[in-house]
Amino acid sequence: MAAFFSDLAQQYIDGEWRPGTGSWDVIDFNPYDDEKLASITVASVDEIDQAYRAAERVQKEWARTSPYARRAVFERALALLQEREEEITELIVAELGGTRVKAGFEIHLAKEFLRESVHLALAPEGRILPSPLEGKENRVYRVPVGVVGVISPFNFPFLLSLKSVAPALALGNGVVLKPHQNTPIAGGTLIGKLFEDAGLPGGLLNVVVTDIAEIGDAFLEHPVPRVISFTGSDGTGRHVATVCAAHFKRAVLELGGNSALVVLDDADLDYAVDAAVFSRFVHQGQVCMAANRVLVDRSVAEEFTEKFVAKVRSLPVGDPRDPATVIGPVINSTQANALSSVVEQALAEGATALVHGSVEGNLVAPSVLTDVPEGSGLLRQEVFGPVVFLVPFDGEEEAVRLVNDTPYGLSGAVHTGDIERGVAFARRIDTGMFHVNDGTVHDEPIVPFGGEKHSGTGRLNGETTLEAFTTTKWISVQHGRSGFPF
Repeated sequence: MAAFFSDLAQQYIDGEWRPGTGSWDVIDFNPYDDEKLASITVASVDEIDQAYRAAERVQKEWARTSPYARRAVFERALALLQEREEEITELIVAELGGTRVKAGFEIHLAKEFLRESVHLALAPEGRILPSPLEGKENRVYRVPVGVVGVISPFNFPFLLSLKSVAPALALGNGVVLKPHQNTPIAGGTLIGKLFEDAGLPGGLLNVVVTDIAEIGDAFLEHPVPRVISFTGSDGTGRHVATVCAAHFKRAVLELGGNSALVVLDDADLDYAVDAAVFSRFVHQGQVCMAANRVLVDRSVAEEFTEKFVAKVRSLPVGDPRDPATVIGPVINSTQANALSSVVEQALAEGATALVHGSVEGNLVAPSVLTDVPEGSGLLRQEVFGPVVFLVPFDGEEEAVRLVNDTPYGLSGAVHTGDIERGVAFARRIDTGMFHVNDGTVHDEPIVPFGGEKHSGTGRLNGETTLEAFTTTKWISVQHGRSGFPF
């Protein structure tokens, strides 16, 4: 595994693996035991330019390549992913502190998105539209945007990088990928290696490991990319959107959330408990769709709370390499300290800790808090870790109001014995996604994924990916001669 990290601890620019020339190094640590995994000298502004120029140069030929030939690259990449699944699992466990269950979940979805990219290569279609002018033929072509810049997060880096990289390439674009500095391998150079070995032309996909401290906004402002696909916090997303707008670029923003899982009075409580625990604590709660809040009808709140707390207390916390572990480390000490501050703030505001998890290094055990005052800002913000707020409510009207009382609108779920009651409830919630009798954490290759309000703009997956990474071009043909007024 050590050799695997060292081999990928480089920049991948214009088909070459090479060290960066920036002024400092990214040190890649295992968040569980602080083992140094790799050291990567960051890419400079000049190397950002080289990466984008390489993608621009190679993309033109790639776009002219038969989509059937492009499709073959993704078929080989999928085969390689399947061959290397155990190795990639170990990498995710080491670099992210993800459990083996989490790694399996992430790799399974990554394979599904690669399969969809195989089909996506053949998806663009043109149209012929009628004209009011005699002899005029209007052809509308769907064409690649050119080059796409992708910025991925640390929580599901392999999947969330592939979600943009693979479809953008399949649709005929070039790509420059900048992974999060906490996950430069799983979210970056691993993907470069996968596509290199699958036969992708050199220079078409570039991976630059760097940070705003070195390059400022050069990744966003560069004149080559026409679309920036960013997944991360809403604060950074606001900055990305502002810079993109100033440079007439399209921004696809998949941002944070403050999802609620709602338990109505006719819900199957045992099933709702299972869904709520998974929705909050999968990957230590470091998921944009995670259920920060669990809202329970007061008539069933006592029974639900007793079962929920018991299940949370039973979750094993520890070494993510242990197959029995459910709660591994959060990504770094900054995140661990922030979560401790959230719990302490809630208690200072009058909340009750039904479970008060300990913090040892980056291991943050679950906390379950109730009686948080309704006006508390904690109920409206994203909490990225294993802390959950239990909130009782009286009737559906209050539940709808509470769920919507947040600047975010990404995901959510409702549990009820009446499916149509659940659908009617879901339609009243201001989110991009909502699930009836299930968890809040879902992603599927052909279903539009994205949020409302501060949770982002644009959608990915399926047909919406065509909108994200292609554009339309109108070419008219005049059969015969037009008449002109002068």
